[in-house]
Amino acid sequence: MGSGAYWPQRGPGAEPLAFSVSSARLLVLKIGSTLVVDPSLAAPRVAWLEGLCADIAEARARGTQVIVVSSGAISLARQALGLTQRRLRLEEKQAAAAVGQIRLAQAWSQALAGQGITAAQLLLTFGDTEDRRRYLNARATLRTLLELGCVPVINENDSVATAEIRYGDNDRLAARVAEMVQADQLVLFSDIDGLYTADPRRDAAAVHIPLVPALTAEIEAFAGDPPQGYSSGGMRTKLAAARVATQAGCAMAIALGHPEHPLQALVAGAKCTWFLPAPEGRSARKRWIAGSLKAAGTLTVDTGAAKALASGGSLLPAGVRQVGGVFRRGDAVLVLGPDGAKLGQGLSAYDSADAALIAGQRSDKIEAVLGWRGRDELIHRDDLVLFG
Repeated sequence: MGSGAYWPQRGPGAEPLAFSVSSARLLVLKIGSTLVVDPSLAAPRVAWLEGLCADIAEARARGTQVIVVSSGAISLARQALGLTQRRLRLEEKQAAAAVGQIRLAQAWSQALAGQGITAAQLLLTFGDTEDRRRYLNARATLRTLLELGCVPVINENDSVATAEIRYGDNDRLAARVAEMVQADQLVLFSDIDGLYTADPRRDAAAVHIPLVPALTAEIEAFAGDPPQGYSSGGMRTKLAAARVATQAGCAMAIALGHPEHPLQALVAGAKCTWFLPAPEGRSARKRWIAGSLKAAGTLTVDTGAAKALASGGSLLPAGVRQVGGVFRRGDAVLVLGPDGAKLGQGLSAYDSADAALIAGQRSDKIEAVLGWRGRDELIHRDDLVLFG
């Protein structure tokens, strides 16, 4: 089959369309354990981490915010715990993660500090990205860390997650993080420079696919078995991550991570595979908020707030005149205009009791009213869908 079956062309003989990470607004980088850990030493690859962190510093200087999803905790602890010769039981993985996560966080903290960047560690489970309230908490924490100039370094919380509630690989976790923060690009750094029609290590006739406009059954059939060794990933998990990311409106790349400056290599045009975001991806979550969630309550706003919402603003407590119904933080609520007309629907950042207390108050008064400092917005604009 010709190359045109796999990626669009600008015209006869033209190069495939491509993305550039240099244009990213918010970039999520997933780093595999084989890149982070030197298997012969069972220690972090310090020089490689320093090179990548220099790349991250350059990206931030261009105006790109960066989040890292890093594997490697279990690999860093296996040798110290004498767990190198066999497949680990779940309890052993959890114990190794508890030991290795300290080493992994320290390695990232030191490498980023060398660039004058503060690292922040987050450990997430499947439930944190599936439960609406925990999802909102995690997203708010990530947003705040980025606003404070930190680089969040995320890993799955293997020490507490059971087999039934684990992602089991950081490819899919990275995709959910990208969806959560509405990143525009996700890069999976791997030991292979993209997707091929077959495993190039086994089939010399395998053809590299530089751009995937849509995940079809044919594309998914190109995925092989997971690699041998400590990695829990493989091309199948990467394509599963691509489905999550692209459906959320995020472009995704699979790129070779072994160069000492892998992100800079990608900026310079290194070989990789880009997966195009679904055209409707950005609106999918909005449709879910508007049509798939039953409103648990109402917020009636004044004329000024209604105008601010129409202009793309968030709903602040000062613009709320009445709170109706009983709802919890993260529940969907209807936003009503001064005349009772339905203006939209969104996810509330407060439960109904607290919302009633801060209604009509300026955001800087929230702490004085509630005794604790919460979000400045009752409904953030990213969690709001306007009708009409």
